[in-house]
Amino acid sequence: MAKLLTVFGATGQQGGSVVDYVINDPELSKQYKVRGITRDLTKPAAQALQRKGVEVVKADADDKHSLKHAMQGAHTVFGVTATIYDEKLKERELAQGKSMADAAVAAGVQYFIFSTLSNAGKISKGKLRKLDHFDVKAEIEDYIRTQPIKSAFFAPGSFMQNFSHFMGPRPAGDGTYSIAHFVKPETQLPLIDTVDDTGKYVGAILAEPEKYEGKVFSASTRLYSYSEIVETMSKASGKTVNYKQLPLNVWRSFLPAESAEYLVDMFLWIQDYGYYGPPTGELVDWTSKQARGKLTTLEEYLTKCPLQLQL
Repeated sequence: MAKLLTVFGATGQQGGSVVDYVINDPELSKQYKVRGITRDLTKPAAQALQRKGVEVVKADADDKHSLKHAMQGAHTVFGVTATIYDEKLKERELAQGKSMADAAVAAGVQYFIFSTLSNAGKISKGKLRKLDHFDVKAEIEDYIRTQPIKSAFFAPGSFMQNFSHFMGPRPAGDGTYSIAHFVKPETQLPLIDTVDDTGKYVGAILAEPEKYEGKVFSASTRLYSYSEIVETMSKASGKTVNYKQLPLNVWRSFLPAESAEYLVDMFLWIQDYGYYGPPTGELVDWTSKQARGKLTTLEEYLTKCPLQLQL
């Protein structure tokens, strides 16, 4: 009999990828029946899941009562929290993660896969203080590890999808384009095609849960420096894309006030310590070899989702 897999964020990039991967995989689709969790059943994405035969349930990690129904009868849970950049970021997200874990244990769930990140504040020994969006996920991971439930962890790298939005190139005013940032051009980002590849990592855990119990997947196709990123963008677009290093204060001035300090410390963390900390290279290399299926390169992503470069 198929085991029930409850997927939070089923209409988002991570959860949606997990749902699509499982229901389309010849083996996992027999082993697991999928329940997708969303906060809004009227969303087109939620209705699209229903048309694919997925059970879609309304629940919210901020509403403990709704989590009971979400977890009922589930064997395995994929959990993801929502980051909102405000003064309650850490308090809210920590409560969400703990509530999901507590509800899973109470419902008798056997296995919890959580979307985590590194404890950057701890690793930097307090030097970087505005990394709540990283640290809180690590704290939730620590909490899950103390609970009477088997677990594994998925730590996504930097989303390739961001290059189609706020991290994308901008016109330089001379017919070329640039990505402007304060970090050194050799700074490396672990890039992941979140939509197409999250399921390949989580699918590997679902296929061999005992093998990966307690493990963290540092999920990225590979590391790309900013110099390599703009070179790849130039080749893919046929346009000239350069990297421009700005003074930190200039770059900060372009950011929304509510997220500026978080983003500054995040990129200082990536530049000075590595996205997953000092062993980032080794972690990414090991994890990429565990994925179930070919991972998407940046070149392939930009072919599939071309940059919208306008003068």
